[in-house]
Amino acid sequence: MSSKKAVILLSGGLDSATVVAMAKDQGYACYSMSFDYGQRHRAELQAAERVAKQLGVVEHKVIGLNLNGMGGSALTDSSIDVPESPTEGIPVTYVPARNTVFLSLALGWAEVLGAQDIFIGVNAVDYSGYPDCRPEFVEAFERMANLATKAGVEGQGFRIQAPLQNMSKAQIVQAGVRLGVDYGLTVSCYQADEQGRACGKCDSCRLRAAGFAQAEVADPTRYF
Repeated sequence: MSSKKAVILLSGGLDSATVVAMAKDQGYACYSMSFDYGQRHRAELQAAERVAKQLGVVEHKVIGLNLNGMGGSALTDSSIDVPESPTEGIPVTYVPARNTVFLSLALGWAEVLGAQDIFIGVNAVDYSGYPDCRPEFVEAFERMANLATKAGVEGQGFRIQAPLQNMSKAQIVQAGVRLGVDYGLTVSCYQADEQGRACGKCDSCRLRAAGFAQAEVADPTRYF
């Protein structure tokens, strides 16, 4: 096993699955982390386990959080509908502080493991406009990580790697196919049913379907 370790945020969706494959291809021993945070699309956690197994991660950890206790997002509050057509501005599927919280916990595990690299599948090309997916956020978090940790202060600094940052969804699909990702195992839909079948209408479904079409790759997504 490689002595070069990485912690990878794995949601069970298309982007994060691709990132695991990329990290593995770069020679990292991969430790994946998912979150049971009260999301309405529970099937993504089962998808994350399937992807972790398929891509041979060293350890897959699921952390329980109660972000639905705060509400404020269509992904954690069932009284807010998931939009099924494009909307202006930051959509209601934005979960307040989600990537900040997730990266903070990944940082803690990385420090324990002695891993210097944390991978996240954020994208600033084909994405929903979330503020915590932008390059400025990733750079700022990396600076904070190196200020806030024993490892950072002692010179064993952290890198926050976002390899999909400037890729289109089609480029992401093509990269994953080259690296052997089975996208049939992944779930991207914001309101997938218990079997992991997608609605085909939400923002995430539309971006995913367009990515497969533009990449000229058969879309393995199951719809209800």
